[in-house]
Amino acid sequence: MTRLRMPKARPRAAASFVTGLVLPAVALAGCASRQQPRPATPDDVIKAATQRLTDACLARQGLNPQISAQSSQSATEERRVTDALFGAGRTELSVTLPTGYVVRAHSDGCLAAAQRRLYGDQPRWFRASVIVDNLKPEADRIHRSLAEVRDRHRTEIADWRRMRARALTAAATVLDTPPPTGEPQQ
Repeated sequence: MTRLRMPKARPRAAASFVTGLVLPAVALAGCASRQQPRPATPDDVIKAATQRLTDACLARQGLNPQISAQSSQSATEERRVTDALFGAGRTELSVTLPTGYVVRAHSDGCLAAAQRRLYGDQPRWFRASVIVDNLKPEADRIHRSLAEVRDRHRTEIADWRRMRARALTAAATVLDTPPPTGEPQQ
């Protein structure tokens, strides 16, 4: 999952995004002793595993994902959740797209840890996924067909497919046998 650079004055937007991630997880997590039905699509499997890993990471930091999703929390608590989930400080990862947009992400938050666990190489996944997710805007910008742009990005598409297949396998493991402490495994 990638994140576009947001102005610092928009913590509510980040908190809303966090809420959008956390609330479905609460519904998916249920009772730990019950076997949950497997999500329907590969995207759903990866999202559910990402959610489970990020919830466990937040819990290890003393941030309850259920409570953090409530809108009545303080601005300080929202900031703690946002920083814990997405990382804090200067962004370590950056990709400049042919459209001129710069996409940045942290490598130190719970989401980054989940991506490392699922995809194996978070910086490489970040780069490949940002490029693959933006092929159509690139084609529009340079006035080329999508097929031509895909051909120019064969390496990134191959990386994306390989890492996504790895993530699907790792996600199935996370959902079938989650670590007791929620610790990401390397």
